[in-house]
Amino acid sequence: MTSSPSASPSQLWNLPNILTMARIVLVPFFIWSLLADGTAHGPLRWVAFGLFAVAIYTDQLDGSIARRRNLITDFGKIADPIADKLLTGAALVLLSVLAELPWWITALILVREWGITALRFVVIRYGVMPASRGGKLKTVLQTVAILLYLFPLTPGLAVLSAIAFWVMVLALAVTVVTGADYVLKAVRLRAAAQKGE
Repeated sequence: MTSSPSASPSQLWNLPNILTMARIVLVPFFIWSLLADGTAHGPLRWVAFGLFAVAIYTDQLDGSIARRRNLITDFGKIADPIADKLLTGAALVLLSVLAELPWWITALILVREWGITALRFVVIRYGVMPASRGGKLKTVLQTVAILLYLFPLTPGLAVLSAIAFWVMVLALAVTVVTGADYVLKAVRLRAAAQKGE
């Protein structure tokens, strides 16, 4: 992930970018294992849980390595959030398809996530909107909630279902609030840029 107008092959194929690409490659395998298991909560559910956990870990790892080694590239800036949205979006949609997560929660989160991603691209000519603390908290809460939903349930762990739902509701609340905050920031950024013209 090194800021330069035209990234060389060596810059593109650095460790953070490879981890980002690996995360994208893991998504179809995650989708297959979760759908193949259905709601059986058997071995393939464990596979889906493991794939999601590994993919999420690569997200933390690639960002950390990129910042520490100054390997931030234009490709990484674009591919990293897309990889994140693909992974979490697939998880939310599949959980709703399996009737484990209400569709209205999935719809609200996806509209916010893809809407703010599109908004970032629209206002990028006026400036960059960095991730806020609320945005980071939102990501953590969504990740924890999805992992709780994906965890293969046994009769003794049925309470996890209720915990997962309320963590997801909290994640949804933070998702909506931070989404509104990003919209306000985008409006202010555009207004400030137009004043300076």
